[in-house]
Amino acid sequence: MIDLAAYAGLFLSALVAATILPMQSEAVLAGLLVAGAQPAALLIAVASAGNVLGSVVNWWLGRFVERYADRSWFPASPAKLARAQDWYRRYGKWSLLLSWAPVIGDPLTLVAGVMREPFPVFLLLVTLAKLGRYLVLAAIVLNVM
Repeated sequence: MIDLAAYAGLFLSALVAATILPMQSEAVLAGLLVAGAQPAALLIAVASAGNVLGSVVNWWLGRFVERYADRSWFPASPAKLARAQDWYRRYGKWSLLLSWAPVIGDPLTLVAGVMREPFPVFLLLVTLAKLGRYLVLAAIVLNVM
């Protein structure tokens, strides 16, 4: 039986976790894997889709964020934004393979939008990173059980 609430909750937790809002999707995925009521492959696919979509939101926001850099409410100083752009110029698109990482991953996807990383390249690299993280997590959780 398909438990839409479980999949919807996992998708939403993964989506929000990929934005700049504080959320953790790994615990939700691990809990559902341990429960064993849904196929692991489908859970991994749902979590990955939600997490990638959240990163796409960041990329899209990054495309427009610079026009607001002079506003008092803008969360980053011009110096911090310039430093992030310099970092992305130095390490380039391959740094998106770190988009799964805590603390740096979400801002990295936003900076990729600021730097006008082409969407197909962004989507491929972020999908590989996010899917890879969930595959490793699932392997650990399922092998411990």
